[in-house]
Amino acid sequence: MNKRTTSARMLLILGLLMAHSQSLFAEVGDIACGSLKNAYGPFDYRSDKDKLDIVEGAHLTPDVVNLIRGNTGTLGGDIDYTLRAFPNHPQALMAMVRLGEKQHQSTPVGAHYSVECYLYRASKFKPDDSTVKMIYANYLAKNGRGSEALKYLDEIVEQGGEDANLYYNMGLIYLDLKQYDKALGFAHRAYQMGFPLPGLRDRLKRMKKWSEPLPTAVPPADPEPDEAADTPTPASNPAGN
Repeated sequence: MNKRTTSARMLLILGLLMAHSQSLFAEVGDIACGSLKNAYGPFDYRSDKDKLDIVEGAHLTPDVVNLIRGNTGTLGGDIDYTLRAFPNHPQALMAMVRLGEKQHQSTPVGAHYSVECYLYRASKFKPDDSTVKMIYANYLAKNGRGSEALKYLDEIVEQGGEDANLYYNMGLIYLDLKQYDKALGFAHRAYQMGFPLPGLRDRLKRMKKWSEPLPTAVPPADPEPDEAADTPTPASNPAGN
């Protein structure tokens, strides 16, 4: 085999590999991740609480959440059913992420879609749901996609809202991304709101990145009224009397 033939084959193999990598990258999207239409739902986890019991009672039991066993079939099937009815169900989303990690598969057994597809579907379903963005950002950060994770974190900050649990988890993600100033800032906000777990603070201390928040400036109290100023000044006596 001459060098020219070898080079041509190498280019062909490289082209096939690039095409394959592009197809993997494109697997998350509106077409690949399916329609949100469902026989039951889709419902918003935050506002449709009255419909939760029927789904959770059958498909998101404690055994399913803890990845012990499925209730109506496979673990992936029960979590999938929950996420098709409630795409932004945070506990189900985190369970699907953990199931993928446990099985070492992008699409867990019994699931209709890849783990990232469920996160993508949730973010498309309710773009204003900061908890979904936080779960997605954490997934991206753990998979070496820090710049994409930061995009979602920036969106959370722009959306505002006050939630100690959200701030705590954002602090953890920023810490994993080695953005220590932001991790510290969100840690301060979470603890000032009474978040009880010390894990984020302890990690920052071990890395020598912890500092106590600066005391909030207290505006000076209004000065006491000057009693002398309230006393009428004697009128001048031009006549000298």
